[in-house]
This record gives sequence, structure tokens and C-alpha cells, in this order.
Amino acid sequence: MSSLGAADQKNVSEFPDTPGPSRSGARSRSLGDWLFRRLTGLFAAVVLLSVLGMLVTLLAGSWPALKVFRLEFLVSKEWNPVTGQFGALAPLYGTVVTSVIALLVGVPVSFGIALVITELAPPWLKRPIGVAVELLAAIPSIIYGMWGLFVFAPAFAARLQPWLTDHLGPWPVLGLLFEGPPMGIGMLTAGLILAIMIIPFMAAVMRDVFETVPATLRESAYALGCTTWEVVWRVVLPYTRVGVIGGVMLGLGRALGETMAVTFVIGNAHDVHLSLFMAGNTISSTLANEFTEAVTPLYTSSLLALGLVLFVLTLIVLVAARLMLMKMRAREGERT
Repeated sequence: MSSLGAADQKNVSEFPDTPGPSRSGARSRSLGDWLFRRLTGLFAAVVLLSVLGMLVTLLAGSWPALKVFRLEFLVSKEWNPVTGQFGALAPLYGTVVTSVIALLVGVPVSFGIALVITELAPPWLKRPIGVAVELLAAIPSIIYGMWGLFVFAPAFAARLQPWLTDHLGPWPVLGLLFEGPPMGIGMLTAGLILAIMIIPFMAAVMRDVFETVPATLRESAYALGCTTWEVVWRVVLPYTRVGVIGGVMLGLGRALGETMAVTFVIGNAHDVHLSLFMAGNTISSTLANEFTEAVTPLYTSSLLALGLVLFVLTLIVLVAARLMLMKMRAREGERT
């Protein structure tokens, strides 16, 4: 016992200045945690206050127009600054139609690109395709608009529009969408340009979520004799569907708010046509074209009301997507 005590005393004497946990260190850590919580809370509050500030600004600015036109503002297609009559139906209709066209074209193409990168392409080809997708996302929207007006629209009017009219025009209901002269510009052209613009964003998101699938799940499915399509449909998509829907919603949000590219190719006509070949308008293109021409308070207020409609439309889309994701997660929880 005496020898052990002597050894302990020797060890203590060798390290006489070994400090224990000090109150100053604990105080500094607690202060750092407090500052971190406050700063992150401030950042979150800035985001929330910015959204609320935009909403309040739009409400205040659009109130004179909403007070005059009321709900008729949403269902009237008349837009006449001379007579002071304004309606949001034509821009709202064009926004929805072009966004739907963009999704119908962009979602399958984006899914195919992500599938090629993650499942089918050899390793030496994956990186060039990924870089090309990222370069498409980096191109400014005005470049898309200029290319669509000077290159795509003439070729579209000369080749594809006559073909669509000849082959789909005689159909009873579908043919109504492809009537009219082949002008090149119009809602269909704007929707196709939007599809090209949102494909890089959706493809990048889908590629990233596809790569999160554990390799053991893929290998197990292939070991059971599944084909590539069966692996994608039964393993990859169920595992990543939440992320895929998030990517689609990201593309839809980009399509709803796109301005310059659509302004170049949609024709900028305040009218509602069933034919996709006809010129139309969107909320964003209307704001870009006419905000500098708003010389009366009612005119300016009507444009701000259009901005409010676009804000609410985007909010509805995001809320619907959020509810869909919550339901999907709840179902997954019930299954597990």
C-alpha cells in the first residue's frame, strides 16, 4: 500500500500544473452557443420578414386596383390602359399554360438525363454529361430568349408547326390546340424554351438524389435478376421520390417566374386562345413590358396586383408540394 501511495505521489508531482475544467472555459463556450443560436435565429427571421415584407408591399400597392375591380380582376381578360380596364385572366392563363408545357416536356427529359448519368453511362461519360448540364444551368435567361427568337422560332415555324397542324389538326379535340398560322412565336414556343431552361435544374437534383441510393439495394435487385428499368422503377424511385418531387417543384417555380426568355418568344398579346400557336402573355412578361409605361396610379396598382397573383400562385404550388411530401412520408411511416 505504501509503495502505491508513493507512486501516486510521484505521478502527481510530475504533472503539478495539469488544469481541470475551468469556469472561464465553460462561460466562453456558453457565450459562443448563445451567439450562434441568436445569429441563426436572426438569419431565419430575416427570411421570414423578407417574405412578409414583400407580401405587405404587394397588398398595399395592389389594393386600389383590387378595390375597383374586385374578383372580376381574376376572370377578366380585358387589359386596356386607355380605358382603365385591367384583368389578370390572360397573363394568368399564359403563365399556367407555359409552365404546364415546360413540365410535360422537361420532367421526362430530366429523368432520362439523371438516369443515364447514374445508371447507364460508363464512368468516362458521366462527368462530361454532368458538366454539360451544369453549363446549361449557368446560361443567362436572356440568352435563351435571344436564341429562341432568332434561331428556334424560325425553325419551329418552318418545320414543326406545319407538321403538327397536318397530323394533329384533324383530331376532334386535340386539334384545337394546334390551329392557327405557323408564326414561330407563341405559347408553345415559350413553353418549350422554358422546358429547356428548367431541365438542368431538375436533372441536377434528380441525379443527386439518385446517387444517394445505397449500392447494396441496387446490387441486391440485380442479383435477383431485375432489369435496369425494374431497378429504377422498384428500387431507385421509391427510395428517392421525395427528392424527385422536390426537383420538379424547383423547376416549376423557375418556370412560373421566368421573365426575359418568355418575353422574347411568347408574342406579348393580352388575349386567351385555346390554340398553343397563338401569341399570349405571362404575368412576368407583362410586368417586364409595361411597368415603365404605367403612367396612372390604377395602371401601376394593376401591375402590382399581377405580382400579388403570381406570389399567391407560387405559394399555392409550394404548399401543395409540401402537403404531398408530408402525406408520402406519413404513408412510408405507416408501412414501416
